[in-house]
Amino acid sequence: MQSGNISIDAKNIMPVIKRWLYSDKDIFIREMVSNGCDAITKYKMTGAADDDFRVTVTVDKEARELRFTDNGIGMTADEVEKYINQVAFSGAEEFLKNYEGADKSGIIGHFGLGFYSAFMVAYKVTIDTLSFQEGAKPVIWESEDGMAFTMRDGGRTARGTTITLHIMEGEDEFLEGTRVREVLTRYCGYMAIPIYLEDLEAIRAAEARRAEEARKKAEKAAEKPEGEAKDETADEPDAEPDDFDTETPEDKPINDTQPLWLKAPKDCTDEEYKATYRKLFNTWEDPLFWVHLNVDYPFNLKGILYFPRIRKDFGVNDGEIKLFNRQVFVADNIKEVIPEFLMLLKGVIDCPDLPLNVSRSFLQNDGYVRRLSQHITKKVADKLNALFNTERKTYEGYWNDIAPFVKYGCTKEEKFFEQVKNVLLFRTVKDEYLTLKEYQDRNSEKTEKKVFYTTEPQRQAAAVQLYTERGIDVIVMDTLIDLNFMSFLEYSGGVEGLAFVRVDADIAGLKQEGEEGEQLDDEAMQAYFRQALDMKDLTVKSESLADPALPVVLTEEEQVRRYKEMSSYYGQDFPFPSRYTLVLNRRSPAVQKLSRMPEGETRDLLARQLYDIARLSSRPLEAEDLKAFIARSNQLVELLADQQA
Repeated sequence: MQSGNISIDAKNIMPVIKRWLYSDKDIFIREMVSNGCDAITKYKMTGAADDDFRVTVTVDKEARELRFTDNGIGMTADEVEKYINQVAFSGAEEFLKNYEGADKSGIIGHFGLGFYSAFMVAYKVTIDTLSFQEGAKPVIWESEDGMAFTMRDGGRTARGTTITLHIMEGEDEFLEGTRVREVLTRYCGYMAIPIYLEDLEAIRAAEARRAEEARKKAEKAAEKPEGEAKDETADEPDAEPDDFDTETPEDKPINDTQPLWLKAPKDCTDEEYKATYRKLFNTWEDPLFWVHLNVDYPFNLKGILYFPRIRKDFGVNDGEIKLFNRQVFVADNIKEVIPEFLMLLKGVIDCPDLPLNVSRSFLQNDGYVRRLSQHITKKVADKLNALFNTERKTYEGYWNDIAPFVKYGCTKEEKFFEQVKNVLLFRTVKDEYLTLKEYQDRNSEKTEKKVFYTTEPQRQAAAVQLYTERGIDVIVMDTLIDLNFMSFLEYSGGVEGLAFVRVDADIAGLKQEGEEGEQLDDEAMQAYFRQALDMKDLTVKSESLADPALPVVLTEEEQVRRYKEMSSYYGQDFPFPSRYTLVLNRRSPAVQKLSRMPEGETRDLLARQLYDIARLSSRPLEAEDLKAFIARSNQLVELLADQQA
C-alpha cells in the first residue's frame, strides 16, 4: 500500500476550484464521462478487436455514490501515479495560475481539469482500475480531500476503470437519476462512445413492482377451484407499460454516437436534418432550411446551422448555437467564435482545433478564430445566394421569416453585407419581392433614387393608395430592425443619393407636371391654417398634385420621425419637435373655394376637417382628436342639410 501527498504550491486549492466552477458545477459529469471515452479510444488504438465498448454511469442513491465505469485501456499503478497524482493535479495548478483574479465568465471550456472536477461534489473519490496489459495488477486509488491519497492492490478482474464519487451532503441532486440523465443528455448526448445510465433506485423499484405483480398472480391462481379451466391470459404480460424499465442499462444508450453533422451532406436526408433539429432544440417545429458545414481544410469544422422562423420583434428570438469539441458539448452561443448576428439561428458547430481552455479575450484576438468566424459567415451567405439564384420562389417564400436575421447581419458584418447585398429582397404591398435594383429599374422615372415604404400597410392604406394608383411600388418595412437597416443602406449601401421615404413623408411622385392649377398665396394660407388649427409651427405650402379630388396631404419630415421612433424603441424620451407640412393641392376645387371663403366658423370647420382627413391617410385619430372629428363631421352635415333645405 502506498500513501502520500500531492505536490502543489497553491494553498487551499479546492475552495478556489469550486469557486471558479460553481456556476457550471454539473460539468464534472462531462469530465468523468470524457475520461471514460478517452480510455476506450486509447484501447482501440492498440489494435484491439471491436468490443461492446461503453461507459456506464451508475446512480446509487442508497449508497450515496455516483459511479463512472468504462471498459477501456485501464491503468497500472505507475500510470495512476503519472496521470492522477501528477497530471490531473498539475492541470488544476495551471488553471489557477492562468485564471486567478480573472472574471469567471471568461472561462469557456474546463478541459484540463478533468478528474479534479470530481471533488466539486464528492467528499471522497475512489478509482478502481485494471490495465489491459498482460500480467497487470488491479489498483485502487483513493483520496478524501484532493490533497492526500492512498493506493493499494485491488480485486478487479475486468479490464477498465470505475471512478466512484462519494457524494457529499448538499449535493443530493446528483443522486437523482432524472437529473443525471439531463446532464448526460446535455453534455454527452453526441459523444463517440455509447453511454448508458443505470439508476439503481429505479431498477429496485421496477423489480419490486414485478415481484408484487407475480405474487398477486400466484395468489389469484391459487384461489381457483381445482379443475377450473386455465386462464389463457394469466401468463400474458400486462398491457400497461413498465415505466421504470426505461432506466435499465440494457436499454439504448442515451447518446447518438454518429451525429448527423459528422456525415457528408450527400449522405443526409431532409427528414434526418429535421429530426436532428427537433432533438437538439426540443421542439416540434421544423426549420426553414439549413447550412451543412463540412470542412477539412483550412479548418477542421463540422456543423449544421438551421434557419428557424424568426419573429418580427427579433430581439426576443432565442437563437442557440451549440459548440462542441470532438462531439463533447462545450457551451452555447460563444460569440467570439460565432458572429453575433448568427446567434439568431440555431445549430451546432463541432471544431476540435479550437483553443477552448482559454479566456474569451484571447479568442477575440486569435487569428484562427477570426478566420473560422469569417468562413462560417461566408457559408451562410453562399447558401442565401444559391437559393436566390436557383430557387427564387422558394427563397421568396422564406424571406418574411429570415429577413430580420439577414438585415441584422448586414448592419453588423460589412463582409456579410457585401456577400448578400444583391439578394436582399423588399416585399411590396402587392406581395411582390424585388431586389433594390429591380425596384429602381421599375420606379426610377417617377421616384428618382427614392424608395417609398409603409410601416403599417393597413393603417396607412390611404397614403399607400396615392402612390400605387400612380404606378409606384410601395414596400413594407415593418420589423424592428428596419429603421436601422434603411439608414444603413442610405449611408453604406453603395447607391449614392439613395433615400427611403415613408408614404406620409413626401409628395414626390404625386405631383402633376404641366398643369399647375390656380396659384395660392402660400404665406396667407399658412397664417390662416396656423390660426385655425392653433399650430404655430405648422408649415403650409401649395403644390399641383395629380389627383384633383385630393385636397390636402400632410407630411412629416422623415429623419425627425425616425429619430422619435428610434428613441421610443429604446425607451428614451428625447424632446424631438414634430415637423409637419400641410400640402394644399392647387388643382383641388375644395382648396380653391376654401382660399376664397370669408373668415368665420364654417371656414374654420372646413380647415380643421381637411387637416384631420389628411392625418387619417397615415394613422388613426385617437381619444379627443377622434371625438372632435366626429362632432365636427356632424356639424358639417347639418350645415349642408340646412343649405339644401
